[in-house]
Amino acid sequence: MNNRLGIDAGGSLIKIAYEENGRLHLRKQPNRDMDDGLGWLKLVAANKKVSLTGGRAGKIKAEYFPDAEIVDEFTTACEGANYLMMKEGLTNGGKSLLVNIGTGTSWFIIEGEHYDRVLGSGIGGGTFMGMGKLLADRSDFASLVNLSDSGDKGNVDLLVKDIYHPEEPPIPGDLTASNFAKSEAIASSSAADKMASVLNMISETITLLTVQAAALHDTKKVIFIGSTLAGNKPMQESLDYYCKMSGLEPIFLQNGEFSGAIGAILK
Repeated sequence: MNNRLGIDAGGSLIKIAYEENGRLHLRKQPNRDMDDGLGWLKLVAANKKVSLTGGRAGKIKAEYFPDAEIVDEFTTACEGANYLMMKEGLTNGGKSLLVNIGTGTSWFIIEGEHYDRVLGSGIGGGTFMGMGKLLADRSDFASLVNLSDSGDKGNVDLLVKDIYHPEEPPIPGDLTASNFAKSEAIASSSAADKMASVLNMISETITLLTVQAAALHDTKKVIFIGSTLAGNKPMQESLDYYCKMSGLEPIFLQNGEFSGAIGAILK
């Protein structure tokens, strides 16, 4: 990693990784602040080889780092995740499923040094932010996370226990029977309730797709990374609950949102 700098330019955030004096530095910022952030970065990168990845890599290369190398974003995410697993003392032996929740979500099978992207979905952090603007009229990620954590999805979603009441349901009653189905209650529910429902819907959908991908590829080990999980304890807890309920073994990598930027350095 010496004398290298990696930039992962995604749909919403720019993630940056570079080593200085033997220490790995990680930084991220919204795309709207690109000019200020990359202006500073050009000074930091004066004597470094720059590697770019992500959907906006071409734009950054053209406008800021014409000599930079562009590397495949799927490979960098897997390389970076493997590096972070090693740093956390987690074995990467055998087969595992890597789930990268960014603006959208991608699924990869990792087996040793071999990586395959097996699935993709438009459900992800972009969904959370877009629905936050529609339902809560807020655009700040941290604010929407806090809002979802204080809400009650049961005021918006039709739950299993609602259908079976007063009988005892055959499966956990707090599971969702239908998202946003309490149409009469939605108008009077709070913004927090609506965002709790949105977060739950995203977590459930990602878990269902993860369960199917894991079954198809015969693995129980699931590694979660991505900017949508950073500082998002409610979503991490929701994914952990649903995955374990489904017989999977979820792992949430610390600094997982920087996997792409770290992988760019490694490549």
